[in-house]
Amino acid sequence: MCGIVGAVAERNITPILLEGLKRLEYRGYDSAGVAVLDDGCHLHRLRRSGKVAELEQAQQEEQLTGRLGIAHTRWATHGAPCERNAHPHFSGDDLAVVHNGIIENHEALRQQLKGLGYTFLSDTDTEVIVHLLHHKLGELGDLTVALKSAVKELHGAYGLAVVSAKQPDRLLAARSGSPLVIGLGLGENFLASDQLALRQVTDRFMYLEEGDIAEIRRDSVKIWDVDGQAVERESVQYHEGAEAADKGEYRHFMLKEIHEQPKVVQRTLEGRLGDHQVLVQAFGPQAAELFAKVRNVQIVACGTSYHAGMVARYWLEELAGIPCQVEVASEFRYRKVVVQPDTLFVTISQSGETADSLAALRNAKSRTEGEGRYLASLAICNVGISSLVRESDLTLLTQAGPEIGVASTKAFTTQLVGLLLLTLSLGQVRGTLAPALEAELIDELRRLPTRLGEALAMDTTVEKISEHFAEKHHTLFLGRGAQYPVAMEGALKLKEISYIHAEAYPAGELKHGPLALVDADMPVVTVAPNNELLEKLKSNLQEVRARGGELIVFADREAGIENGEGTFIVSMPHIHDVLAPILYTIPLQLLSYYVAVLRGTDVDQPRNLAKSVTVE
Repeated sequence: MCGIVGAVAERNITPILLEGLKRLEYRGYDSAGVAVLDDGCHLHRLRRSGKVAELEQAQQEEQLTGRLGIAHTRWATHGAPCERNAHPHFSGDDLAVVHNGIIENHEALRQQLKGLGYTFLSDTDTEVIVHLLHHKLGELGDLTVALKSAVKELHGAYGLAVVSAKQPDRLLAARSGSPLVIGLGLGENFLASDQLALRQVTDRFMYLEEGDIAEIRRDSVKIWDVDGQAVERESVQYHEGAEAADKGEYRHFMLKEIHEQPKVVQRTLEGRLGDHQVLVQAFGPQAAELFAKVRNVQIVACGTSYHAGMVARYWLEELAGIPCQVEVASEFRYRKVVVQPDTLFVTISQSGETADSLAALRNAKSRTEGEGRYLASLAICNVGISSLVRESDLTLLTQAGPEIGVASTKAFTTQLVGLLLLTLSLGQVRGTLAPALEAELIDELRRLPTRLGEALAMDTTVEKISEHFAEKHHTLFLGRGAQYPVAMEGALKLKEISYIHAEAYPAGELKHGPLALVDADMPVVTVAPNNELLEKLKSNLQEVRARGGELIVFADREAGIENGEGTFIVSMPHIHDVLAPILYTIPLQLLSYYVAVLRGTDVDQPRNLAKSVTVE
């Protein structure tokens, strides 16, 4: 979740570190800090609770300069958000560490290090790392050797950056379960937890793999793998335009990303559709052979990605005729699972570094034949160099591009598109999907970006409706069938960024309890495509009207639902029922955005949340 930036150069790197932290603000954080080594080989540190702007103000007063340094934005896991718990952490006055992740055996290490005479000044798990490394450095004399020894005693997840006043020519890094990328320059090199932090200084990157340790100097990079062997990691050029980190004409990144959805959905479809069918090889060269054997699907994901998986369950069972289970990764990884024969294990993640999803995948891949093996693993992900992608047998990369707003929007719709492509591919290969229906859906997918554009054109209408929520504290979302997960996603978005308590229910469940909550102060938001469940849904809406509830209904223009007292209808473009969950997501995203703006919350960086959840 946290952000790391590091640099070693012949120029003053403090502005680079601070700019990198600003570019990582989208990840969510509660404090920030920087440590630089000056020309006299003295290590100086600044830390502030709150935003990077607070740290920048302190830097203007202190004027730290140096050619080697590290910086960090922290999202609290151990210890309250305050300056003494902010990174970097020191041991003595000559060794500094920043850390993403969680050290699970920190308590045992803390007691061991106290016994060696170390004093702890924070409540963090990270401080054990810097003291352990200091101890190892005293024994072994070389910082790189000391880091290789120290990480062997760390249990948990970590992305580390290290600098020492005693060896001022190098920046060290170590990765286990938390991503790190090296930025390559001319006579200077950089380190970050996300390449976006370094786009102002380089477009060439080298991605550390699980277990890697790196020694980064101005003119060289050395990497050792988990077995201690020297290795070469491929350097790649990053082509994504700088505009990805710029709001452009939009007030917030979230609004920009909502409006990017026609474009990114088009990109996700490109090269994957034939004349009348999905190109199955888009999932990998082995996909057709593996898909022919699939008899069950297990989907594991978190948050918004979990809602995408729930929609996919309806598609997989209805269109491909394949039983599907969907489970939250944090629950799945800790229970005993009975694996059905020939099960495809599917993980969904925007970042590909989500800790619970990654752990679930690794647990699934570790199962022996006697316990019941999964047939294969598939990742649907937005980041091609992520751990989830590298560790899965098959991959479908969504093409959402960088998503800066914490509340996921375009990542969700591209995930849905990817899952529909998976459904059609499985149905095609297994012969359970009629060719005529597949051809029809391919045509509908080609028109989908246009339909999404039509939904976005309702922007002003949705903004007006958002005024009904300005003073409200609770909201119900209703949907039936595949629209129920869409209602769940709408409720999640509203609570994430407006801080209004929101719940979602299958509309038919309303009379089994939630109806007790309905009154004039409880808006009820409903998605109503024109399908076989429409008449049932209309009956549910009458139940709300009869209790004096306020209804906001996003309804197909052919649905026959009319405005009335306490009922506000937003007319939606007509679309094939299979694709309706993708389309009906758009107005719910717009609604949550405009409600949040009215309430004056921090839309792009909602409180207590982080973009990429890389800790348990």
